[in-house]
Amino acid sequence: MTDLSTRVAAEVPRALDDIVQLVSIPSVSSMAEHQGDVQRTADAVADLLRDAGCPEVQILRAGGQPAVVGRWPAPAGAPTVCLYAHHDVQPVGDASVWQTPGFEATVRGDRMYGRGAADDKGGIGVHLAALRAFDGTPPVGVTVFVEGEEEIGSPSLKQFIASYTDLLRADAYVICDSGNWDVGQPSFTTTLRGVCDCVVEVATLDHAVHSGQFGGIVPDALTALCRLLATLHDEDGSVAVAGLHHAEAPDLEYPEGRLKAESGVLDGVSYLGTGSVVERVWSKPAITVIGIDAPSVAVASNTLFPSARAKVSLRVAPGQRAEEALDRLVEHLESHAPWGARVTVTRGSAGDPSSLSLEGPVADAARTAFAEAYGVQPVAIGQGGSIPMAAEFQTVYPNATVLLTAVCDPDSRMHGPNESLHLGDFSKAALAEALLLQRLAH
Repeated sequence: MTDLSTRVAAEVPRALDDIVQLVSIPSVSSMAEHQGDVQRTADAVADLLRDAGCPEVQILRAGGQPAVVGRWPAPAGAPTVCLYAHHDVQPVGDASVWQTPGFEATVRGDRMYGRGAADDKGGIGVHLAALRAFDGTPPVGVTVFVEGEEEIGSPSLKQFIASYTDLLRADAYVICDSGNWDVGQPSFTTTLRGVCDCVVEVATLDHAVHSGQFGGIVPDALTALCRLLATLHDEDGSVAVAGLHHAEAPDLEYPEGRLKAESGVLDGVSYLGTGSVVERVWSKPAITVIGIDAPSVAVASNTLFPSARAKVSLRVAPGQRAEEALDRLVEHLESHAPWGARVTVTRGSAGDPSSLSLEGPVADAARTAFAEAYGVQPVAIGQGGSIPMAAEFQTVYPNATVLLTAVCDPDSRMHGPNESLHLGDFSKAALAEALLLQRLAH
């Protein structure tokens, strides 16, 4: 371990420089104006893998965004490990609430700030540092799979794996895209909620009319949409859609004080739903209205508008297929139209939840490697977020072990303003992955 630890430590500064380079490219997969940037990031990742000594690097598509696949053939008798990360990111959002420019990596104290620094260009950096520590010749076969559309639900992932099944085949999959329980406390995520979404449009008129002339008798679409969306939750905030699954929660305490600090909930604001904190964030469904198309306040007029629409996101509890959960959500929206309004629902993407086993020799090797690197035993946790490829790897490669590791922590603020990467944990994550590869060689 001492020799490998020295080699990894020597590679960490270079890997952090790589993250700085990648953060500077605004690879926002959800925005059409950044499609060229997504391609630029794929090109940059491919170049970094070649620089790390990877003998076979390809940029591939299956109808979606570009993915990078690099391969080191396995030495005789050694297993193959697939290392996953993604190079696309979320939008910055309101730049005024960022303390530093979103697409300019900035180190302050023990953290690097920037969109994607943690989620998941930090994961790419972990793989690079671990692989370079072996001077371009890892002790096992390695396939690096860096996806370009995870932040939009990986819509072409199933087709990608179907098209390149043998190329991605491995004995173990290490997905560096989750969160640790705390800074300095490594974790393996064993349950993930799935995710699906839809767009619901409500129409009440065939054209806009004066609100003074017809208000009070003619329903407007925006008010009807608000009433429809309000039916998605009970008074206590529990999800009110029938037929959605609830799973068993891990036996782990998540103190409400920590929840308040990490979420930033305002004083006096109540939490939603019932049950323990981990039940509500890991094992129960959640519904969020993530966007509304309607006249903005800036251009509002005294008008009854004929139509309005919203995008609704559903986090699916482990144990239920995402498509089935989406069926239940669509049925609810179509059957709860207020005042006879016309409701049209357009289905979006769907990614299944996962339950990952920590049993077997690969998991044992991982626990030992991460304990050595961090100096404490890793814990098994759940996540409320969704990582669709975990379920896909389980389905297509049922005999492989899927490990969900992390470079993020509760202060990383993935998807939000001031996203950041803890530099100390980044070094430990790189060492843990290198130790795991070394152990799997035996």
